[in-house]
Amino acid sequence: MSNGWVLPDEVLRDAPAYTPRPGELADLELLLTGAYAPLTGFMTRADLVSLQRRGRLADGTPWPVPVTLQVPAALAAGLDPADPGRRTLVLSDGEGAPVAALEVVDVWTAREGVAGVGGRVRRLGDGGHGPFQRLRRTPEEVRALLPPGRVLGVIADRPLHRPQLAQIAHAARTLGAHLLVMIPVAEDGHGGLPSEALVRAVFAARDRMPPATLVAVPVPRRRDEISDALLRARISAAYGVTHLLSTGEMLSGAGLRVLVPRELAYDNRDGQWRWREDIPPRNRRLALSQEEIEDLLDRGFPLPEWHTPPAVAKELSRARPPRRHRGLVVFLTGLSGSGKSTIARGLADLLREQGDRTVTLLDGDVVRRELSAGLGFSKADRDANVRRIGWVAAEIARHRGVGICCPIAPYAQARQTAREMALAAGAGFVLVHVATPLEVCEQRDRKGLYARARAGLLTGMTGIDDPYEEPTDADLVIDTTGLDVEEAVQSVMNLLTETGWVEPRLQST
Repeated sequence: MSNGWVLPDEVLRDAPAYTPRPGELADLELLLTGAYAPLTGFMTRADLVSLQRRGRLADGTPWPVPVTLQVPAALAAGLDPADPGRRTLVLSDGEGAPVAALEVVDVWTAREGVAGVGGRVRRLGDGGHGPFQRLRRTPEEVRALLPPGRVLGVIADRPLHRPQLAQIAHAARTLGAHLLVMIPVAEDGHGGLPSEALVRAVFAARDRMPPATLVAVPVPRRRDEISDALLRARISAAYGVTHLLSTGEMLSGAGLRVLVPRELAYDNRDGQWRWREDIPPRNRRLALSQEEIEDLLDRGFPLPEWHTPPAVAKELSRARPPRRHRGLVVFLTGLSGSGKSTIARGLADLLREQGDRTVTLLDGDVVRRELSAGLGFSKADRDANVRRIGWVAAEIARHRGVGICCPIAPYAQARQTAREMALAAGAGFVLVHVATPLEVCEQRDRKGLYARARAGLLTGMTGIDDPYEEPTDADLVIDTTGLDVEEAVQSVMNLLTETGWVEPRLQST
């Protein structure tokens, strides 16, 4: 992949750097390890056009999905494929460490403010870091470990409970195949679990499997199941899989045979998992759904042993403790003067009185002064402010504290980003829309902001000359027009108690 491409140190030193998004970083690692062979880099425009029209790369190679890199247009403007001194882009991981150099051969406009860049990649550094790095073997290394003959591949993107383990054992026994378990690892986790927790949960089931090789693979997720299935089949084939056991929507691809297992049920008569239709209805128990499993964990109930091996249940309860013991982000949004800060302060006081978790209040004005100094009130700056608040709150919740945020947060996408960061940290996220009407907020106008905006002395005022996108996904909506502070705070506490995030307490008199 890097034949004939040797970059002088001064080129790397002077080259611009960019941190791709998580999905692009996963693609990058698969390119570097050879899992995407014969693809050696991010696709060019010619590749994308050919893929769309013929399902093939520009050179005629069949390929299932786009593998692209997009960068800010301002960064792309400094790249020139024709200039050896300006065609190298250093790609960094989420912590800023260089992981690869991209030799840019094509640059094009993807959309306003965003450019696509294509070209081959070469690894920089020692190959990365992170939990379970020893399991992130290349396809070549894995193929060297596999015995000759059939290889049954399983992509374990969720923990393996007894029904899945029974299906795997049956398929491996029927085929006479060696088992290769590929555990997807990604920055945003899989199946509601951080990647490292998923790895531990799969390893906890290892003694229930046939002899197996386990490997961690940065499988990126596409927008639709068909693309996901095609890409997974391609990656599996690169790792030496001959037969792939489907755990969901799967299509044949990359020369693999895809096995779709029959549904199993637990037989009460002898404690075995069998084909569902072979068990009389009165003697069968159906496998728990993902929602049922998560509900039991959220409420602190043990997973039944007939369904989940104890070692797996232990790992899951560690990774997903009861809601009352997990971190939480409470995000209040609303117009200036709606009562967000007042409710947030009252909520923080009540939670501190209970003493179950550490509580951090991220007030909008304080954050603007301490964390977001220098930001203005353009859409980009507002989004950056909310993102910073969301990131800090998610880190607080990652360590099982409560982060209470109360910015205006007028834009839906920024609020969604804050939610995603909290969920990626394994925490809860509760969105409270303080929906006090604009006219009531103007009457309060403690800071005089609305009066100045109406007089034309202030621009960019949310609700006056800047939009507020009302949430459609709020967990609670409060109008403080006719509520006193205690009632408003108690309504939030009631929600947190009812949904299990806070333990109920007897009120003292």
